[in-house]
Amino acid sequence: MSAPGPQQLYVLSLTVHGLVRATNIELGRDADTGGQVSYVVDQARALACHPEIQRVDVVTRAITDKRVDDDYSRPFEPICPGAQIVRIPFGPRRYLRKETLWPHLDSLLDQLTRYVRMQERTPDLIHGHYADAGYIGSRLAKLLGVPFVFTGHSLGRVKKMRLESRGEASEQTYQFTSRIEAEERALETAAIVIASTNQEVHEQYELYDHYQPDRMQVIPPGVDLSRFSPPDASWKRPAIAADLARFLRDPSKPMVLALARADERKNFEGLIRAFGETEGLREMANLVVIAGNRDDIAEMGAGTRRVLTQILTLIDRYDLYGSVAYPKHHDSNDVPDLYRLAAKTGGVFVNPALTEPFGLTLLEAAATGVPVVATNDGGPQDIVGTCRNGLLVDPLDSAAIGQAICDALSDRERWREWSEDGIEAVHANYSWDSHAYRYVQEATKIVKGTRPVPLHRPPTKLAGMDRLLVTDVDDTLTGDDAAMAELLERLETTEARVGFGIATGRTLDEALALMDELGVRVPDVLITAGGTELHYGTHLLPDRSWERQIRYRWDRNEVARVVGAIPGLHPVAESETKYRLRYRLDLKKAPSLREIRRHVRQGGLRVTTILDHEIYLDVVPVRASPGLAIRFFCFKWNLEPQRLLVAGDSGNDWDMLSGDTLGVVVSNHTPELERLRGRPRVHFAKGAHARGILEGIDWYDFLGAVSIPAEEHE
Repeated sequence: MSAPGPQQLYVLSLTVHGLVRATNIELGRDADTGGQVSYVVDQARALACHPEIQRVDVVTRAITDKRVDDDYSRPFEPICPGAQIVRIPFGPRRYLRKETLWPHLDSLLDQLTRYVRMQERTPDLIHGHYADAGYIGSRLAKLLGVPFVFTGHSLGRVKKMRLESRGEASEQTYQFTSRIEAEERALETAAIVIASTNQEVHEQYELYDHYQPDRMQVIPPGVDLSRFSPPDASWKRPAIAADLARFLRDPSKPMVLALARADERKNFEGLIRAFGETEGLREMANLVVIAGNRDDIAEMGAGTRRVLTQILTLIDRYDLYGSVAYPKHHDSNDVPDLYRLAAKTGGVFVNPALTEPFGLTLLEAAATGVPVVATNDGGPQDIVGTCRNGLLVDPLDSAAIGQAICDALSDRERWREWSEDGIEAVHANYSWDSHAYRYVQEATKIVKGTRPVPLHRPPTKLAGMDRLLVTDVDDTLTGDDAAMAELLERLETTEARVGFGIATGRTLDEALALMDELGVRVPDVLITAGGTELHYGTHLLPDRSWERQIRYRWDRNEVARVVGAIPGLHPVAESETKYRLRYRLDLKKAPSLREIRRHVRQGGLRVTTILDHEIYLDVVPVRASPGLAIRFFCFKWNLEPQRLLVAGDSGNDWDMLSGDTLGVVVSNHTPELERLRGRPRVHFAKGAHARGILEGIDWYDFLGAVSIPAEEHE
């Protein structure tokens, strides 16, 4: 990496799912390896070439699985000078589809925090792509005190509405609750949201409670003009042409090209019906369907298998043999050649997707001089409107698709105009250089004045400790006096360099009074008032850097006004602090926690809401929570997650127990913690209260070598 200039930025870009590598991207291999992967890699390459960018790290998941290439297990892979892919392992080692990654994301947060701590400088901004990376990126940005940028690519509310209209919106399959909540959190935290089209802003992001028009920036992605260009005088037929020719009676006919992964949303069904049912179309042209790569369809995922089977069934139903090519394999280097073949034969590119958030393939086609027929749902409205190189159609109307293809192929003078206009417009409006220029303009605005908070360490005995036990107080530490006394004695007499901490919803004064009443010494670390206060040792040294971190966008009076208007919430004045408002819930009148959060979001607040023992609601700054306070502590004191044992009993302990820290849930826990059962680093104790904590200490050998008996090695 080059030495940073005075204003050069370090960008951390997160894309969690799919198969991510710098070259020969396996686009269409599965539903998770699509245009988003190309977007993120190409964006990183373009940003790295900008003089105001020092470094771009694209962080993704490390995968060790014999079903995929070894490339995806390499810790680092260069993209270009100044940009690299960083692969971090979390969860099982094998390849997983994105909907099954949600339980493992908090582990990535801890691993990513460790990675950042090892770098020479903290990132200037964090950019999360899609809901999963939006969840992680927003939490990491809160932890580090740096701006967050979000790009949704595909949004959960939109997909859910579309599937509900077809009776297919399965929560178990698509995890919509987790996805939409993650998107709301990302939008809440984001300083800017980068969209590709105006349609995406007004018809998709506007559906969210945390939609803020002033944070939206439409910055279209670019197309790699070094790869996608029209066939010139030196053009020769590529190798892929022979693969197509073996399917076709007359390969010289104009090519109707469709290129996408095998996903129902891409609507290959509608295109093949159009080609088969439109009179004269098969005599006029050949259809070329590039639906990813396949070996044995029977061994592919259910969704991919269903789409490919449908494609083959429709080809047979309409007896399109000799008029349609559907090769089993292609690689990324074949894609520009496929467009050039379409251009040389006077063909068209068709994107009939049910909805298309942007439509990068349309730009690739335009750059190579191929006119387009595209869905009228989504980004193609902007692209075709700008490029003036084709027609928009209703993707649900096969007859309209077929007629549009015939019209595009029949008027050769208009075909030439569309071809020339598309090439010219892409160069003028859709280059990665222009994207990077706009990106850096906006990034510089949000980074200015928001450099990370300095992490000053007060002089305490924590510097000599190599592990820390943090426990909730009420009903976890307390409830069994004999077990509590045994626990405290073990901590005092052990030879291990262990620290003792508490995390509680009580205020500092309330916590100290309880410690005195119980005869417990002042802990080494005190996290109080719902994660808004962090103090150290007997002198109760406040962590001023944590306070500076959490006061971001906190307006206590406005919070009190908005939350106070919700029925069934009664202020608990004696438990309020500078950065925490507490309310007691009247369960007969108060809305659900989900409805409370929606009300708060619609009120324009950027806060965190925490339910405590089902009857108290804490409202704290957006960068505050017990779990974030613990991770801030670990980051500041260079404590590895596996050297931190956290004990809890209720839902407000959730974010402390998630991730790569060692967790113990005491047997008297509330039901909401059951979702953590089965995670390798969360032990469900048979003992209650402090007896359960003692069991957890023994389970992990926390005062000895420290081990994780249930750690998964897949």
